Amino acid sequence: MQVVYEDNHIIIVYKESGEIVQGDKTGDEPLAEKVKAYLKEKYAKPGLVFLGIVHRLDRPVSGLVMFARTSKALTRLNDMFRHGDIHKTYWAVVQDKPEESKGTLEHWLTRNEKQNKTYAYYHEVPGSKKAILKYRMIGQTDRYYLLEINLLTGRHHQIRCQLAEMGCPIKGDLKYGARRSNPDGSISLLAHRLEFIHPVKKEPIVVESPLPDDPLWQGLKLYQP
Repeated sequence: MQVVYEDNHIIIVYKESGEIVQGDKTGDEPLAEKVKAYLKEKYAKPGLVFLGIVHRLDRPVSGLVMFARTSKALTRLNDMFRHGDIHKTYWAVVQDKPEESKGTLEHWLTRNEKQNKTYAYYHEVPGSKKAILKYRMIGQTDRYYLLEINLLTGRHHQIRCQLAEMGCPIKGDLKYGARRSNPDGSISLLAHRLEFIHPVKKEPIVVESPLPDDPLWQGLKLYQP
């Protein structure tokens, strides 16, 4: 487990693909429990360690996950996420080049609970929720393209579904139309940056994720801004 940012109220860690943020029916050890164990050992805390989960990443996704270390921070961070005051930037590797190098995607999404899958429509349908994201192409390898994505809404599988609907499924994401899986079962989606005003200190915080330890990510050539 890699800690990327830590203070008295917040801890942000790098989640590897395949890890779960909180416990589920698999019984695998969740990231939250690893963070609790780290805090308990580092600060020699007796008894239970408080840790609040404020957001999640899908299991095959890697990148930054934020936890609250105090109840005060948990309440405020929950409000900030709900109101869109925490800005999340993602990087996605796709095999197909988008027709436009940047743009805004707007869809109406419905979620199929049994399939654990989201479907996109270009108009409102019963049970749908509006989804908006902005993307721009920021790099490439000899075979793949790197997109930077800013979420304006937070819907189930939003990035995965909307990019697939655009004709650019994320590398390795078989559920949304990728040609083949990644060897490690990941999808090439990284929660790359978190930007927010600290809920207690009221200072601006910007945290960036390391790149996954994978030749594809390490070989990306970024465009000059």
